[in-house]
Amino acid sequence: MKTILKFLFILSLFFTSCDEKDTDPVKIIPISTEYGDFNVWTKRVGNNPSKKVLLLHGGPGANHQYFKGFESYFPGEEIEYYYYDQLGSTLSDNPQIDDLWTIKHYVEEVEQVRKALGLNKDNFILLGHSWGGILGIEYALKYQQNLKALIVSNMVPSVPDYNDYAKNVLALQLDPEILKEIRSYEAVEDYTNETYLKLIHDNYYPEHVLRIPAEDWPEDVSNAFAEINFPIYLKMQGPSEFGIVGNASLKDWDVTKELNKISVPFLSIGAQHDTMDPKQMEWMANEVQNGSYLHCPNGSHMAMWDDSENYFNGLISYIKSL
Repeated sequence: MKTILKFLFILSLFFTSCDEKDTDPVKIIPISTEYGDFNVWTKRVGNNPSKKVLLLHGGPGANHQYFKGFESYFPGEEIEYYYYDQLGSTLSDNPQIDDLWTIKHYVEEVEQVRKALGLNKDNFILLGHSWGGILGIEYALKYQQNLKALIVSNMVPSVPDYNDYAKNVLALQLDPEILKEIRSYEAVEDYTNETYLKLIHDNYYPEHVLRIPAEDWPEDVSNAFAEINFPIYLKMQGPSEFGIVGNASLKDWDVTKELNKISVPFLSIGAQHDTMDPKQMEWMANEVQNGSYLHCPNGSHMAMWDDSENYFNGLISYIKSL
């Protein structure tokens, strides 16, 4: 009898251990690169076998924290989703290898994350915001056979067009004296000067990045900005959201002529006060084979925060329609 009881006790521990392992929402995923093996952090929220959304944060070099607003919307709609810090971001490894920071690397990283999470064409919805939108498009151009749908939030398909809009449309809405001072730093490419950065943060960000007074920014957004991996961000994006002046991997990126290759269901989300042209984000939805557009009339680049009602009502409705 004691032997049977001992066996049952050991068996119960085994199943308890398996349950804990299976239900653990945090998963550290090994990533293989030509420069070595590293780990990235992911966390699952919710459970839905047919709707699994992998969130690609912006930056490059930001983190998952500014997506935490999704917790007020997705779980109640039974949408499973995954936080994910890309390599170099807060909870993932940060190898000091400059040659890693390319679009090509991150596309292969996303594919390895997909496999590790068991996502496939029947359930895998990829949502990329800002830089994450670039990454999502590039992933779809290579691996769309693995996708159920692609959602590109607050990103246009051409960085040269993004820069042109920032320079010739949004910049001209600034106070002329402020703009003149900003241009003086740009003329000598003094992009990391503290005064230059403060001018942009104080005058450009409140209009086009997050239309909430800085002192009222949600903690999750402030933390994401505070913890950004600035060397990666500087190398790829440049010093700020006032256009992309980083490496050629990003500043010359343009897939306007390749959008018609994307055949999976596609949602583009744009905002009226964004750092990039909402009309081009709408145009993008018409260039892919199966596109839709969601417009956030009150939002900026972080429309999930400053126009959350329109953003999430439209987003959830789209996901449920798949």
